[in-house]
Amino acid sequence: MSVDARSHQHSPGPARRRPVQQRSQERYGRILDACAGLLDEVGATALTTKEVAQRAQVPIGTLYQFFAGKEDLLAALATRNLDHYLQRLDARLAGSAPLGPAGFTDLAVEEFVAMKRAVPGFGQVDFGLAGTAVPAGVRDETHLLDAGVDNNTAVALRLQALGGELFETGDPAATTLALRVALEAADAVLKLAFRGDPQGDPALITECKRLVRGYLAQQLPTG
Repeated sequence: MSVDARSHQHSPGPARRRPVQQRSQERYGRILDACAGLLDEVGATALTTKEVAQRAQVPIGTLYQFFAGKEDLLAALATRNLDHYLQRLDARLAGSAPLGPAGFTDLAVEEFVAMKRAVPGFGQVDFGLAGTAVPAGVRDETHLLDAGVDNNTAVALRLQALGGELFETGDPAATTLALRVALEAADAVLKLAFRGDPQGDPALITECKRLVRGYLAQQLPTG
C-alpha cells in the first residue's frame, strides 16, 4: 500500500467519547494515568478495566463512557504517549542547530529512551504493546494507533511529517517504508538494551543510534 505522509490522515484516537468539558477531560486524563501506573505494577496481561477505574477513583460506567474496553484504553494511552513523544522531540529539534537525518535520528532515540526511563507505563505500552503476549480483550494489538496502518507505520508517518524537508526524497512511500524498517530495528535493539537494565544499557543505546543512522543514510541518501 502506498502511503504519502503529506496526504495520509491520521485516524482519530480510540476513545469512544472525546471529553469536552474540563471535568470530563480531568477524569479522562486520570483514567489514563491510572492505567499507566497499573501497567508498571501488574503488566498489560493482568490489567483490568475494573482496577483502572478503582485506581482512577471513577465509577466503572464512567470509564466505559470514554473507552469501549481494554483495547480502547491501551490504544488511548499509546496515542497519548506518541503525542507527548512528538511534542518533546519537536521541542528538541527547535532548540538545536540545523540537523540532517543523522541528528534527527539521535534526538529521536534519545527522547524515546528518556520516556522509557521516566514515563509511567511506557515500558509496557509505548506506541503499542511492548511485550510479546497479547492481553485478553485486545483483538488487534498491531493497529492500536490507527485502524488503517500498523503501529510502526503510523509512527513513521508522524516522524516523516515532523522531519519535513529532511525526508523529502521524491518518493514519500519509500521514505515511509525506510522509517518503518528503522523503527522495527530500533525497537529490537532498545528492548535488548532495557531487558537487563532499567535505565538502558548505554552501549546498546549507542549501537541503536549507529544502526539506524547507517541504514537511513543508505536508504535516504538525498535526505
